[in-house]
Amino acid sequence: MLYLDDIEVGAKRSFGRYEVTREEVLEFAAKYDPQPFHLSDEAAAETHFERLAASGWHTCAMTMSMFVAEMKEHPQASLGAAGIDELRWLKPVYPGDVLRCESEVLEVRPSQSRPGMGSIKNRMTTFNQHGEPVLRFVALGLMRTRPA
Repeated sequence: MLYLDDIEVGAKRSFGRYEVTREEVLEFAAKYDPQPFHLSDEAAAETHFERLAASGWHTCAMTMSMFVAEMKEHPQASLGAAGIDELRWLKPVYPGDVLRCESEVLEVRPSQSRPGMGSIKNRMTTFNQHGEPVLRFVALGLMRTRPA
């Protein structure tokens, strides 16, 4: 189990593999982001996307899926998250893309008011199969400290 005390500023991890399918792009868009360029090639052709593109929110969900799988493989004393800053969709994600993630620890802070926990600030970047960043955000996670 990884605790707040084990985390070092500057630490980096690479993880995940997510194959983006047309069916999933359409299903997610129909339910959560039904803009025309997420629902048809014809509508997307009239935009800067040029073809069917995944919703940015879908890209966030795929990133979260890879992150949770990584936490299952390498357990952490996570207490959830306090939020996300600086969310940017850098490039479109298309059916057929294969995504992966990298995280970098920017800050580790024990809580001043709540003993036994603290926060960790990570920069998360999601890349496509060409090594191009498609999504970036800074996440503020909460973690337990190592039990005495």
